Amino acid sequence: MGEWLPLVGGYFFIFGARVCDVSLDVLRILLLMRGRRGIAAAVGFVEVSIFVLALNQVLAGGLHDPLKVIAYASGFATGNLVGSVIENKMALGYLSVQVFPEPDLAERFTSALREAGYGVTCVEGHGRSGDRTILYLLLKRSDLGRVLDILNELDSHVFFNVSDARDIHGGIFPRKKR
Repeated sequence: MGEWLPLVGGYFFIFGARVCDVSLDVLRILLLMRGRRGIAAAVGFVEVSIFVLALNQVLAGGLHDPLKVIAYASGFATGNLVGSVIENKMALGYLSVQVFPEPDLAERFTSALREAGYGVTCVEGHGRSGDRTILYLLLKRSDLGRVLDILNELDSHVFFNVSDARDIHGGIFPRKKR
């Protein structure tokens, strides 16, 4: 009975180590994209250390145990999922949002977003359906849910676009309430 315990523990180690190192990989890439090179380097050191330990366990004794490969691959897949959840929770960085409200609602959108503390720039444009006011916002990633709630409350069918904003300077952002 005791013979299989170390074997199963090895599979769990490989799986868990892989989940950790791939999650750290996702975090490291996020930090690099946000310009936090020093922290990214430290995370990368830990990530690769865990990776080497996990790979060593898989390769120890040759590749004759397919369950080790399955544990390794499963840990990789799960690590990607866990890393994306962590990335969403951390919500580092800034986003650029472009909103294309119906012409008669543009002022209501602008007022509501400004009352919530967001800086809104309005630009007049012409689309397939005629003249439009395009609203531009820069916001912290952590504020996206709040902004989307405001947009949805005013018009659940409003067209908008969200993209990453790598570097910003200046701007108006809501103050955190203490």
